[in-house]
Amino acid sequence: MLETLSFILQAIVGLGLLNVWLLRAGQETGYRGGGSDSLRGEFQAYGLPSAVFYGVGFLKITGGIALIAGIWIPTLVVPAASVIAALMVGALAMHLRVGDPPKKSVPALLMLGMSAAVAALNLA
Repeated sequence: MLETLSFILQAIVGLGLLNVWLLRAGQETGYRGGGSDSLRGEFQAYGLPSAVFYGVGFLKITGGIALIAGIWIPTLVVPAASVIAALMVGALAMHLRVGDPPKKSVPALLMLGMSAAVAALNLA
């Protein structure tokens, strides 16, 4: 039962990250930080250099793939979930930094909770 829950959360987080970073990066959403209309624009609104955009993108895409692959390769799960959780803490901090309304932090908060749950379930 707990293994199934972990697999479901891994798929949700992994596919969610891949959706945001590979399919919807250039699209406007109601959750983009700092009033930006793209993922790259969010990082600019936060005052972060483009190297951070690429670094975070690499970590999120790699983490998303690792969480999905972790269904078959369990050793990938805890490190990937931990990195994603840490990145989500950073995302929440950036939303606060630019004074975004709480609504814009909801996706990061949900991803943080699910990633932390995945790590905890796989440490037990």
